[in-house]
Amino acid sequence: EGGEFELASWDWWYYAEKIRKAKYDIDENELRPYFKLENVREGAFLVANKLYGITFEEIHDVPTIHPEAKVFEVKDEKGKHIGVFFTDYLPRASKRGGAWCSNYRGHRVVNGKEIYPLVTNTCSFTKPSGDKPSLLNIDEVETLFHEFGHALDGLFAQNSYSTSYVARDFVELPSQIMEHWSTEPMVMKMYAKHYKTGETIPDALIAKMQKSSYFNQGFGNTEFLAAAYLDMAFHSVESAENIDIAEFEDNFLHKKLGLIPEIESRYRSTYFRHIMGGYDVGYYGYLWAAVLDNDGYQAFKENGLFDKETAKSFRVNVLEKNGLADPAKLYRNFRGADPKVDALLKNRGLL
Repeated sequence: EGGEFELASWDWWYYAEKIRKAKYDIDENELRPYFKLENVREGAFLVANKLYGITFEEIHDVPTIHPEAKVFEVKDEKGKHIGVFFTDYLPRASKRGGAWCSNYRGHRVVNGKEIYPLVTNTCSFTKPSGDKPSLLNIDEVETLFHEFGHALDGLFAQNSYSTSYVARDFVELPSQIMEHWSTEPMVMKMYAKHYKTGETIPDALIAKMQKSSYFNQGFGNTEFLAAAYLDMAFHSVESAENIDIAEFEDNFLHKKLGLIPEIESRYRSTYFRHIMGGYDVGYYGYLWAAVLDNDGYQAFKENGLFDKETAKSFRVNVLEKNGLADPAKLYRNFRGADPKVDALLKNRGLL
């Protein structure tokens, strides 16, 4: 554009967005009308039904954390009750931002009696306004499917005790693998309907989305890895006395790691919740989980997106036993082999 200035990190997204629009001619506002919140939720339910035969029926005689929350009884293919699923999707002043899955009660067995799980998904999607419903962007669509994957992990759990430990990398496999169905063309045509006209999302728009999914992946992977390596660096410090956080970040990222000035770490340490108090030295786990979910989803690509035997194997070997055995063994029981990185690299356009 003839600006004749040196690109800084804060310029990156501005110009990247210009390039994305020029190359792929896709506007987020083109997509939103097809992603009505309720339709996307039903799309996730439909995928679960096709994979596992389970159904979700809204119920109204259950206490909720807020009037906007919804409650669904979950039954298996034979009509047997397996749990209750709560959704709390809209923002409010008393609620922190972000998205997560938790439970009011986990699966367990007490004196021979099965206690069924109560699982909840919490998000902060845009509220309806006037006659316009809550419309999601594509990232939020994937977020809804992601948290729903965690919910299935909780609903299918077969642990006998009230608690179990799930490895930080493996805990993201059930959630991240669900994201793949959200953008499959045949799945989108099931749920992505224009909120005004009811028109199914056009093939041309789906094609644009798929092509643009490869855009800027080099940048995205680099900024993520920078944050993961910084996380590990903090946890490798032998003495925490007299550390200047800003200086530590700069020395590690730019001098030791060699991160170019145009790319910053995804988060700064002082507000990066994953560094301390939860995912301690575990942010990299998301990337290893991505290796698992891409390799695992490849099994469905090979056998059929809704292949019952593949789904049964994933349910029995991963979802039901998550936290009850060595995760590497659970994965091998499902996939028949150790995971490979190839599917991840290919799906991100890096191979």
